[in-house]
Amino acid sequence: MMLTAEQIMASHKANIETLFGLTHKAFEGVEKLVELNMQATKAALAETANHAQAVMGAKDAQEFMALQAGMVQPLAEKTAAYSRHLYDIASAAGADLGKTFEGQAAEAQKKLAGMMDTAAKNAPAGSETTVAVMKSAVAAANNAFESMQKAVKQASEMAEANFNTVATSAVNASKSVAKKR
Repeated sequence: MMLTAEQIMASHKANIETLFGLTHKAFEGVEKLVELNMQATKAALAETANHAQAVMGAKDAQEFMALQAGMVQPLAEKTAAYSRHLYDIASAAGADLGKTFEGQAAEAQKKLAGMMDTAAKNAPAGSETTVAVMKSAVAAANNAFESMQKAVKQASEMAEANFNTVATSAVNASKSVAKKR
């Protein structure tokens, strides 16, 4: 099967549009990350200033220690919340990129299947075995790709579950440390 200049140009145009779409999505993720970091930095500066003023106003060592201990739990909770936001941004960006990739892969599979059917129809007599082997190889590649997608999805789900467990454990540990003081 011979590709025409129009088909090649259409393919290149589609690839460029996909590239710009992916670039736009990547920049959206970076923009969200910068916004998160700006908010976290502003909040940290304000809290540090307030805490420093409170510490400077402490009347004795016991009050000073209570102020220091009281800072541990909120800090752990804020760190866990920041990590959660960071994870959400990264997983949303990854999901967007994954959807785009899956769409492109599905389109490529359709085109390849169409080319295989056209080749099979136009194949010379006696080449049925070769065509069948090629179709089998394409089917095996598609199955491998689908298996890989499922494995990546399962790994992502397990990573998210582990992240949630670790974040919860960290917050709970900080609460128990704060109670002991």
